[in-house]
Amino acid sequence: MQNQRQHLDIPYLPELDSMTLDQAVKYLDEKGEHQTIDHLNWKEQYPYRPLTAFTIAHSDTQIYIDFFTRCNYLRAVNYKNNSDVYQDSCVEFFVAPHGEAPYYNFEFNCIGTIHAARRMDRHSGEKLTDEQLDSVRRLASCGTRPFEELQGIFSWNLLAAIPLSLIGVSYEPGNPVDMRANFYKCADATSEPHYLSWAPITTPQPDFHRPEFFGDITLL
Repeated sequence: MQNQRQHLDIPYLPELDSMTLDQAVKYLDEKGEHQTIDHLNWKEQYPYRPLTAFTIAHSDTQIYIDFFTRCNYLRAVNYKNNSDVYQDSCVEFFVAPHGEAPYYNFEFNCIGTIHAARRMDRHSGEKLTDEQLDSVRRLASCGTRPFEELQGIFSWNLLAAIPLSLIGVSYEPGNPVDMRANFYKCADATSEPHYLSWAPITTPQPDFHRPEFFGDITLL
């Protein structure tokens, strides 16, 4: 049986649009909604659970998500748009603006490389263009240069500002917008692969492309 659906109210902070991304990180920490990504859905196969959290808010035009993670391995090999960032140290935001499909998958490695598409399911979708991807502003604490896997104890942040227009959503103050979404942490090709989610997933094997398990989110 599917678990009770997660719910997240996303605060309205219009002043974010007038800030630099550095300023937005600090403001989100003070005013945004804090959540953890800690569901270990496949703990027998993949028991590693790096500390992972995010802080979120929205303006009139954008969703701001600041991901934070602490991990034992750090990898950022992929540096081109729509490359396989899920293999690296990666955080993800999947969102369905209207029900379960279509949904958008936004995936970021720790140097801010982005993979994003508009999808009906895992096997049916259209990647966003370079121009569309460039509209997603990013700030990565690890910088932007690729590197092979490092071993140690690493803490890093990735801030993403995603235009609402990119997912076909418009917002008017005082009129909440309901959507469905999930947030993820993974690192398929590292020495400790792992698959964490904000809303739980009850599939036999790791599979993030399952909008039936998305939680509810509301732009307040």
